[in-house]
Amino acid sequence: MGNIIAGQYLSLDGVTESGWTGLAPAISPTDPHTAQYFNDSQVQQAVGDLMAGNDAMLLGRTTYENLKGFFTSQSGPHFDAVNAMPKYVVSTTLESSDWNNTTVLRDNLVKEITAVKDRHRQIGIGGSGALVRWLITENLLDELLLLVFPLILGGPGSRFFTADQKPAAFTLTDCKPLDCGVVALTYNRQDTQA
Repeated sequence: MGNIIAGQYLSLDGVTESGWTGLAPAISPTDPHTAQYFNDSQVQQAVGDLMAGNDAMLLGRTTYENLKGFFTSQSGPHFDAVNAMPKYVVSTTLESSDWNNTTVLRDNLVKEITAVKDRHRQIGIGGSGALVRWLITENLLDELLLLVFPLILGGPGSRFFTADQKPAAFTLTDCKPLDCGVVALTYNRQDTQA
């Protein structure tokens, strides 16, 4: 059975890249508060490592819609690989997809995602915070890769972990402080949940 590995960008106060509301900063290559970090070669390598080894992608609907337009309008080895890769979108509202090699999962999600894990060695998730939190609750997430940026963003931005998150136990398996202050943390899910 394959592993589902989620990569997330976080500020010190837990604001995530999906936190952009137009009112608050977020961890993003295009946000003026955080863009400087994405020009750092170590951060670029860490971001690349988030996708390295994936043979499929799992996405929430909002992340899917954001990535589809971006990736289908680009070309080059990285973009071509993502466009060709099997992609699975978890959505109760999306009927179908016209992005190459994309399947919409919408019914018995635990069963469907378990079947995806049976078909692939490594399924990557970037962003899709609500989906990652649900996978943690359902004991389907195997690894969590966090890039923690040395910023407190404050404001109304969306926090990755919410007050209603079910407890879960993870083991720290790697910690890489980068010269610019970003820290790359890798956590594996423990078999026994807290």
